[in-house]
Amino acid sequence: MHRHHDDEVHEHDRGLSYDLPVLARRRMIRLLAGASLVPLVGCSADEDTSASATSSSSATSSGGSSGSSSGGSSSSAECATIPDETAGPYPGDGSNGVNVLKESGVVRSDITKSFGDSAGGTAEGVPLTVTLTVVDAASGCGTPKAGAAVYLWHCDREGRYSLYSEGVTEENYLRGVQETDDKGQVTFTGIFPGCYQGRWPHIHFEVYGSLADATAATSITNTSQLALPKDVCDTVYATDGYDQSVQNLGQLSLETDNIFSDGYDQQLATVTGSVEQGYTATLTVPV
Repeated sequence: MHRHHDDEVHEHDRGLSYDLPVLARRRMIRLLAGASLVPLVGCSADEDTSASATSSSSATSSGGSSGSSSGGSSSSAECATIPDETAGPYPGDGSNGVNVLKESGVVRSDITKSFGDSAGGTAEGVPLTVTLTVVDAASGCGTPKAGAAVYLWHCDREGRYSLYSEGVTEENYLRGVQETDDKGQVTFTGIFPGCYQGRWPHIHFEVYGSLADATAATSITNTSQLALPKDVCDTVYATDGYDQSVQNLGQLSLETDNIFSDGYDQQLATVTGSVEQGYTATLTVPV
């Protein structure tokens, strides 16, 4: 449950009882790594956080109009699998009510608009392109996972999830599936998500072994979340339509977020671009 927003627990998370096994596994991995004196790192950095890691991960964009923020990346013989996280209460994958994955049209790169029999709405906001590179953790992040699939979803500018939240239950925008290419990459085009109360700005994703598995909503191999850097969030949320996000973000930090507080280096996206031209977020996903 949310550590500082208990009144929001039923809106945007499944609760502490759901998250504890995930968090316990991640802490156990770090304890075992420490005991062997061999740090477990992903394609970015060790999962443990520190004040210095936070400051280096969130370099301020010049003038707020363009620039980049990086979670840091360095090659390593050791490669930890992307941390498992809750899919939350609004996955739309059939595990909690509606299932968008079996609908014709869900396989797409542009997730800005609703598709099929939905209301046909369009998510408004600052443009954001997300590219995930899925790699084989056992190979030290050196082998792309071609032919896998990724289902990605996130809230809209107002912090609402299509299919679930009041006002957008008839929409299915900001949800889509893509098959990874020869480089292990998938790319989605949408909008920069808002910041709702109690959660750091984030994007959900599930990895499947194949596109057939994804569209059958079966055999999920990994479920995780991507975190967005504070400096870019501050810049985006200063634009029209993101007013509530300013206040919500001001009450949060990556260190206190109930998902990212135990380590976010592997999940903090590198983001480049500007409000005028749109942003691009990239993340390597070892599985």
